[in-house]
Amino acid sequence: MIRLLGFLIVVFALGLGFAWLADRPGDMVITFSGYQYQVSLMVAAVAVVAVVAAVMILWWLVKSLWNSPYTISRYFRVRRRDRGYQALSTGMIAAGAGDGALARKKTKEAAKLIRSDQEPLIHLLEAQASLLEGDHEGARQKFESMLDDPEMRLLGLRGLYLEAERLGDRNAARHYAGRAAVVAPQLAWAAESTLEELTARGDWDGALKLVDAQKSTRQIERDAANRRRAVLLTAKAQSLADSDPAAARAAAIEANRLQPDFAPAAVAAAAALFKQNDVRKGSKILEAAWKAEPHPEISELYTHARPGDAVLDRLNRAKKLQEMKKNHAESSMTVARAALDAQDFSTARREAEAAIRMDRREGAYLLLADIEEAETGDQGKVRQLLSKAVRAPRDPAWVADGVVSERWAPVSPVTGRLDAFEWRAPMERLGQLIDSRDDTPDMAIPAIEAPAGPAREKPAEVIDHAAPGNEGKEAREDHVTPVTAAAFAAVPADAEAVEPAEELARLPDDPGVDPDDEAEKSSRRFRLF
Repeated sequence: MIRLLGFLIVVFALGLGFAWLADRPGDMVITFSGYQYQVSLMVAAVAVVAVVAAVMILWWLVKSLWNSPYTISRYFRVRRRDRGYQALSTGMIAAGAGDGALARKKTKEAAKLIRSDQEPLIHLLEAQASLLEGDHEGARQKFESMLDDPEMRLLGLRGLYLEAERLGDRNAARHYAGRAAVVAPQLAWAAESTLEELTARGDWDGALKLVDAQKSTRQIERDAANRRRAVLLTAKAQSLADSDPAAARAAAIEANRLQPDFAPAAVAAAAALFKQNDVRKGSKILEAAWKAEPHPEISELYTHARPGDAVLDRLNRAKKLQEMKKNHAESSMTVARAALDAQDFSTARREAEAAIRMDRREGAYLLLADIEEAETGDQGKVRQLLSKAVRAPRDPAWVADGVVSERWAPVSPVTGRLDAFEWRAPMERLGQLIDSRDDTPDMAIPAIEAPAGPAREKPAEVIDHAAPGNEGKEAREDHVTPVTAAAFAAVPADAEAVEPAEELARLPDDPGVDPDDEAEKSSRRFRLF
């Protein structure tokens, strides 16, 4: 657009110039070699313009002829390069699609048409083709050769990192990731692997710096960064709890400030404050975390905040927690434990049964068994409660990658992943799954189709048990004869009723069948009437 506007301006200026000359008539006289030439001013101007144009055209022709060899060679070079890039593009697409043969073919074609030092993607395509062909050693050598090129160094480190992960060599993978993180800290894969390495070594300060770098480069969101910082600060507080209480307190309080509902951070902060006799502030932290989500570690530390307290004082503190979170199973369990320690069996039993009604789980039945043993000592009821505990869902615990832990840990012991432990119920026991099959038949019961018309009733046969002869007597004694309608009608009206056999006497410690379980089982059984 600008060039067109400039061209129009030049044409307009020339038109104005010729119009100005046309309005001012005059002659131009030129004397050359004894001859005198007289032309008008307009003709002279046109002649000058024509001469300048001819000179410019002549110069362009000479320059074109002079540069023609270079122009021709450049044309073929560009054409060769275009063919090479086309082969490279096709090879990359083939590598992405998993076609190793086509990728290798296009790699060789691209290497012939384009110099590898001019286009680094040829090295990548060659390494990808080797991986598709299963030549991992060749691919590793290619990635190692990329480390000498500053432009390809990160790509080579990435390839070596993935190969180390494939072989399961975690140390080598973290080594390559660490080198990549030094060169380019914005790489997410390098930062994550380096973070795992730092946490595995217990270098919490280095891990915190890396998380801050991730947050500044916007690799992770603000909430995720705060969560990671809280986990790392909690781990730091736990590691410094005995050696440096002041630093542990500062780290735990900051972790609790970042994540107030994170139970391990609240417990670590409150424990550090309790060690310094700051019971009031530590209790407030635990109360805030309890209101967010009740946790048994919080209740345990809260009720035992002052070691010298009596059992009734601990019971009152447990009831205070219950008031903060009513109608929650963990609140009832906390009061039940404290009441059991205080020998208040009625309160303990009532709260344990309330916890079972709200959340039927293993720990509530075990606690109820402890209450029963401490109050009555009835071993039969204790075994009954223990059997219920075995079949009840498991209590929540810290679970990470299939590992169940009683205490929280910052990293997974299996994969080394940060913040892997979750507070949830573990997988069900295999025994409970097997027991649950007892109520269901092994094979599906086929449906009984109704007859098309009314079935014809067969006459009932009356079996005479008083028939003479001893033949088959023993067999008839063991054989149970079904009672038919006719046999039942043949019973005389004045026959004596047979009293049912008395129940076997129960053992002193055998509670028998629980009425609730008996009702539940009878409802599941098949009943004809």
